[in-house]
Amino acid sequence: MGPVRVAAAQFAAGRDVPGNLATCLRMVDRAAAEGASIIVLPEFCNRLSWYADRAEALRHACTPDGPFLTAIRERAAAHRAYVKVNVTLSGGGRVTVSSLLYGPDGALLGRSDKLTLMGAEGDHLDPGTAAGPVVATPLGRLGMYACMEGVTSDVPRDLAVRGAQVLLNSLNSFATDEAGLHVPVRAAENRVWMVAANKVGPLLPTDLLPAIAERLGVPAGLLDGAGESQIVAPDGTVVAKGPRTGEAVVVADIDPALADRKTRPDGTDLFAARRPRLYAPIVAAPRPRAAPPGDAKVDVAAVRSPGSVRDAARAGAELVVLPELAFGADADPGAVVFALAAALQGTTAHAVTSVRAGAAHAAYLVNAGGLAGSQPQLHASARHSGWATEYGERLAVFTLPWGRLALVTGDDALYPEVFRLAAIADADAVAVPFTPAEDWEIALGLPERAAENRLNVVASGPDDGVVLALPADFTLWTSWEGPFEGRISHPLVTRATGPVTVAAVHPAQAVNRLVSKNTDLVGGRPAHAVAALADEAPSGAPR
Repeated sequence: MGPVRVAAAQFAAGRDVPGNLATCLRMVDRAAAEGASIIVLPEFCNRLSWYADRAEALRHACTPDGPFLTAIRERAAAHRAYVKVNVTLSGGGRVTVSSLLYGPDGALLGRSDKLTLMGAEGDHLDPGTAAGPVVATPLGRLGMYACMEGVTSDVPRDLAVRGAQVLLNSLNSFATDEAGLHVPVRAAENRVWMVAANKVGPLLPTDLLPAIAERLGVPAGLLDGAGESQIVAPDGTVVAKGPRTGEAVVVADIDPALADRKTRPDGTDLFAARRPRLYAPIVAAPRPRAAPPGDAKVDVAAVRSPGSVRDAARAGAELVVLPELAFGADADPGAVVFALAAALQGTTAHAVTSVRAGAAHAAYLVNAGGLAGSQPQLHASARHSGWATEYGERLAVFTLPWGRLALVTGDDALYPEVFRLAAIADADAVAVPFTPAEDWEIALGLPERAAENRLNVVASGPDDGVVLALPADFTLWTSWEGPFEGRISHPLVTRATGPVTVAAVHPAQAVNRLVSKNTDLVGGRPAHAVAALADEAPSGAPR
């Protein structure tokens, strides 16, 4: 099979349903004129997603055989294209936010109801009850989701685990960290293609916008759709992107088969190495956070070498993270503990690195008194295959004076499930001694682990590292203390480019997981609909 041309259509939609339909058809025509065989439209194509009550939502919702979707279906057939549209859909007394995929003959090939509603959407709309399908087509296996479902890893990961090669994401977002983080990371972490179509123009009724903006303390212009619709390759490279404002059709030629190659540069198959049975807490019914908040602020450090540990601790860092195997792969674990404990004498700091502990690669947590905890790596990695043959069976969380800390060992940093487990276990921060091999791991991967789970992250590698702190300004629909610049959940980033990097993190902020009213990033995860994450052999997954 040759290249497949895909398109993301970017446009505005208001309260005029017939006008919105005309825009959808015009943009489908534009994409087809560019030769696109797969066309993705934004979220809420039929009408602005703001309703006075449920009756109004029901009144304006589409029906499967109504004029709006009939016209989309007919236009897909006219162009012999696959068209994904997202609308509010009524049926059985429910109003869902539904992604619908129409095939080249106009047939409905798949429907995916949005599982995680964002803020006010939950006032009058109903969440989905089951996972959406992975649709096998002659052009590749397609998975669909919408906007908020991609702000956390669960839904896109579930689709990828079930074999999706191309993810089709419809957005209705004013957050600039969608395009800068949440969209491209889903391609990179899952080694799949991404086609994401976002809105432009006002996302709220223009007559209500000034009052809403004033209440939030947000400039009204920053509540417009953020645009930047994009197509992303399986390595996280953005191959085509639309403008921040204005209509656009973003087009690229892709090879869906590349998404079946799940290998890291060292040869590790990232999907074959998954440990589904360890992820059972992710698909269990969510519970509220039980642990109390940690300290408001604590200084931490990412350091390059053991010789810098004492300097970092003396500078006030309560957590010092070194790269993995910082003392060498052949270092005696006891000698590593002794050396770190000596460097920490006279302080209350803890240091983290990893060691070769028998047949396991394990992170060690050390204080002035000696070994305070350890975490064996959970996943196999090809680069340690010569000696690391035993793996951990659970992710531990350690209670320190300033908060709760998880250790993510080496290549476990590549798996979104590990950080999800840390958040479910009420961790406030994560220490990551690792060796990144691809740009996306630090630029996208770790920032997303902090953002989607509300975790502070301190990561150190031999040549690079990062400290990611949770900002106090986070929850929408409450006023912000500082200026709103378009980013909602992105952490505060301090890149560790020198021998010692000291920065502050905010353990207490891990308690606040509400990205908007009634939308909890961790407690609101769609556990009931992502069972494939913990399935040893999910149906449809490539073998």
